[in-house]
Amino acid sequence: MGIFYSFLMTVQVLSAIGIVVLVLLQQGKGADMGAAFGSGSAGSVFGSAGSANFLSRATAFAATVFFLTTLALAYTNKGPTQETTTPSGIMESIPSNDDDGSSGDEIPSTVREDEPNSKEGASSIPD
Repeated sequence: MGIFYSFLMTVQVLSAIGIVVLVLLQQGKGADMGAAFGSGSAGSVFGSAGSANFLSRATAFAATVFFLTTLALAYTNKGPTQETTTPSGIMESIPSNDDDGSSGDEIPSTVREDEPNSKEGASSIPD
């Protein structure tokens, strides 16, 4: 299973890089007008319309590979098959207050008992 997972991750990363490169190589829709008037891109390797067709098909193929590997990785990482007894998240590792006998309905005070009252210890600003 480890070799299969490594293979899928490698294909996933390569297809993601391929999609980025292929999208960056493609020209916008406005660049086709310049080729129609002979701005120089008509003499390219793929011809005036051939590069757009090739690059769009290659991008579609890379996107299909990317989505298939994503689904395969999700299927292989379904999660643990056994019930675990150790906490699996940070919220499960926090101890509960049920052990101290309190009902948990009390609202904690925000004023500390060792602080002076706000009226007595207030600054000397007149009312």
